[in-house]
Amino acid sequence: MNIERKYITIRELVKNYEDNGEGGVFGYDKKLNIRPPYQREFVYDSDKRNAVIDTVKQGFPLNTMYWAVRDDGGYEIIDGQQRTVSICQYVIGDFSIDNGIYFHSLQSQEEKDKILDYKLMVYFCEGTTSERLKWFEIINIAGETLTPQELKNATFSGTWVSDAKKYFCKQGGAAYQKGKDYVSGRANRAEILETAIKWIKSDNQSIREYMGANQHNDNAEEIWKYFCDIIEWIESVFTKQRSAMKTVDWGALYKEFKDKSFDTNKIEEETSKLILDDDVTKNNGIYPYILTRDEKYLKIRAFSPKQKQKAYEQQDGKCVHCTEHFEITKMEGDHILPWKDGGATEQKNCQMLCIACNRS
Repeated sequence: MNIERKYITIRELVKNYEDNGEGGVFGYDKKLNIRPPYQREFVYDSDKRNAVIDTVKQGFPLNTMYWAVRDDGGYEIIDGQQRTVSICQYVIGDFSIDNGIYFHSLQSQEEKDKILDYKLMVYFCEGTTSERLKWFEIINIAGETLTPQELKNATFSGTWVSDAKKYFCKQGGAAYQKGKDYVSGRANRAEILETAIKWIKSDNQSIREYMGANQHNDNAEEIWKYFCDIIEWIESVFTKQRSAMKTVDWGALYKEFKDKSFDTNKIEEETSKLILDDDVTKNNGIYPYILTRDEKYLKIRAFSPKQKQKAYEQQDGKCVHCTEHFEITKMEGDHILPWKDGGATEQKNCQMLCIACNRS
């Protein structure tokens, strides 16, 4: 890859700037594609955005930007999209800084010219598409600016990713609105898309393998429909929304239980009871437990060292099953009346078993 350093003024950068939403974002007299398919959405908050403008106004240097030179003579941003959009939006009047100061309301043409004549240091990178994507990945790994899924979006950019981002990567967009009560993560950092891929991919398939297999599909309607099906299934089984639901692996549960029927009233009654149970230490495990009946999901509260020591002394260090004597380190606390039968994690329900007896 050939790399050449140049200086571009803000005046040149913002010439004929356009933000067409899904149609793309362009600047530099429409020759620069500011948001090519492998780029993420705009994620700067107001503080970061304002800091960029303040840096420019003070005449301090911004970090280097990288543009790829395309075969058609145009350019696309490899690194620097967030700073570029911040600058362009300020100059065209999309936001103000310093308590209402817009670009057009600056007091003098001299102040405006100081911003417009500010020089950005840009490295123009010329090479193949794969070289540009590799360079994009290297830059962003080094700077730790992208989430793992954003990097995968760059690596597998194409028609599928572009359409998937439309559904899953818009803050407040379709996937967020549909699944906000059941999915954690930031839409504009591709974290909801990552969850959706984990849900739909086969068990022996990685996210990268799934994306590679679908990279050139015309659209992402399949994963969007699958995502919607899961959300609707959750709401049909668990009728009351709770915050713990956001960290459940709903994809695995849907695959196993989507065709089974449930009594939603009994499920809600049991869910409420388990939430109030002090021995249940993992509330998001309640949902897989109700479907699978596997207590491992609940992480039932263990007996404390003090409780186990007291039971050990009362038993003279002997396992209540095999009656052999053991050091306390070779024994485990066990519920006399199992938790599932109503036995609480309290002193009177504690007995000490040797490891072999307890685990058999």
